[in-house]
Amino acid sequence: MPRVAGIDIPEGKKIYFALQYIHGIGPKFAADILAEAQVNPDLRSSEVDEQQVARINAIIDGGYLVEGALRRQVSQNIQRLKDIRSYRGERHRKGLPARGQRTRTNARTRKGRRKTVAGKKGVKG
Repeated sequence: MPRVAGIDIPEGKKIYFALQYIHGIGPKFAADILAEAQVNPDLRSSEVDEQQVARINAIIDGGYLVEGALRRQVSQNIQRLKDIRSYRGERHRKGLPARGQRTRTNARTRKGRRKTVAGKKGVKG
């Protein structure tokens, strides 16, 4: 199993898709890295030789923020928003959507399971 940027990537997949298993590398960055390293994107990751893996590693180490460093930077950015008590930081603190999505319905991923409110439906008057 080849190791790229310190991460084991799947062997049976094409190298273009295998690179996307690294946190911080999506379709565009995977294509850019392979073009710069002059590696055929249709090769299986098991067919890539050591020299090509070394070139890919050098490119990723040189110009891309991946895995632990990227996760750390994202959490520091969120913590900064919380510290300066911005609106977005408050939304993160409360566990609500931070980018303007509606919360009257939906937003269950951020809000968690439903909490039943007693006496809401049967209001008589």
